[in-house]
Amino acid sequence: MRPLQRRRAVIAALVALVATAIAPASALAASLVVTIDLSEQRLYVRDMSGPLHAWPVSTARSGYCTPVGTYRPIRLERMWYSRKYDNAPMPHSIFFHGGYAIHGTTETGDLGRPASHGCVRLHPDNARTLFDLVVAHGMAATRIVIRN
Repeated sequence: MRPLQRRRAVIAALVALVATAIAPASALAASLVVTIDLSEQRLYVRDMSGPLHAWPVSTARSGYCTPVGTYRPIRLERMWYSRKYDNAPMPHSIFFHGGYAIHGTTETGDLGRPASHGCVRLHPDNARTLFDLVVAHGMAATRIVIRN
């Protein structure tokens, strides 16, 4: 084998090795994806088999913001009380960015329109379902996408 052919063969082998090493990691990167569309005030859940749920939410009202971006859950709390907002109950909280969380709310009449201080509010039954899905898939395998 000539030097140029040998070099190409070595490069091809290295590319194949790197592709093999990367593929399993990317396949496990996010088996559960939660997408929050701020303009629609809806939350969509899908896993590797396809769409699972679409629910109305309440995100930040005027004067507040819900952070846009891609996140992973950083903490799960079956029941949390807001230290900042009069111990407001936040059942099935999925914290994703500092104090921001997806959680259940007693203010179900506001779902479908902006009403929060920045968190993503869900109907309590839907919050429980989502929380259980995150637990089942694992925080590392869950991605939260918030878009305008």
